[in-house]
Amino acid sequence: MTGQGQGARDILIGIDPEREWHLPLAWAADEAHLRHLPVRLVLAVPPQHDTHHVDDTPRQTALRRAGTDRLEQARDWVRERHPELGMTTDLRGGFPAAVIAGSAGHARMVVLGSRHLGRVAEVLSAGSLVVPVTAQAPCPVVVVGDAPHTTQQPPYIVAGIDGSAASTTALQFAFDAADLRGAEVRAISVWQPPVFLLHDEEVALQAHRALLAECTAGLSEKYPDVRLTHEVPIGHPVEELAEAAEHALAVVVGRRGRGGYTGMRLGSTVHGLLHRAHCPVITVPER
Repeated sequence: MTGQGQGARDILIGIDPEREWHLPLAWAADEAHLRHLPVRLVLAVPPQHDTHHVDDTPRQTALRRAGTDRLEQARDWVRERHPELGMTTDLRGGFPAAVIAGSAGHARMVVLGSRHLGRVAEVLSAGSLVVPVTAQAPCPVVVVGDAPHTTQQPPYIVAGIDGSAASTTALQFAFDAADLRGAEVRAISVWQPPVFLLHDEEVALQAHRALLAECTAGLSEKYPDVRLTHEVPIGHPVEELAEAAEHALAVVVGRRGRGGYTGMRLGSTVHGLLHRAHCPVITVPER
């Protein structure tokens, strides 16, 4: 291990030795530069196969050597991009999702790349990081999937609001991120009409507008340079948020939505955005 101490508040980047890592690494390095934080590059080497007949030591040795090489490549790449950043590299043994989530205790945020697997494949894949780390990390998790295509000016960040405590914390994160970047915040509360509408449609829409006003109260005063807009589209939350974020710097949502069941770690909207949105998806746990 090199660089900053273990207790530092840093930005943790999970490095996948078998996949493209430049996009999430660039996002994380730029974020660390904006926030004046060190970065920590973490790569996990899975444990040996459980077998009584085959000595897996040569394979483990080769995996650790390859992991060390990939970490050095990533470290050198970050230094070229932002020479001033403090940096740590950490090669650990264990299943990647458990290692990354377990390493996030002192992190300001975790940054991962996305393979854009289907939902079932992502959950069942032995090497899957995105869903389990997003569900378990104690800090915000950023999933960077595609190259940025933020063509809209001025730049903006989408915040999905559903009235949960986690979404309120996500909104505060969105304002902070927008303030750092000179961007706007589009606070969006999607109304999905029920099969049987018990009230007038305008009453339901007005309730969502009131929710947005309540959640954003005081934030404009705290962040006077951040322009805020309220939007209440009608439709499915995943589709509406993903469409609104098509050219966004990021879409920020709370880790758990309303409802769900005991033990549920991710709301359905988060699951959907992780596989639908093209911009970085930032999930924020309830404070």
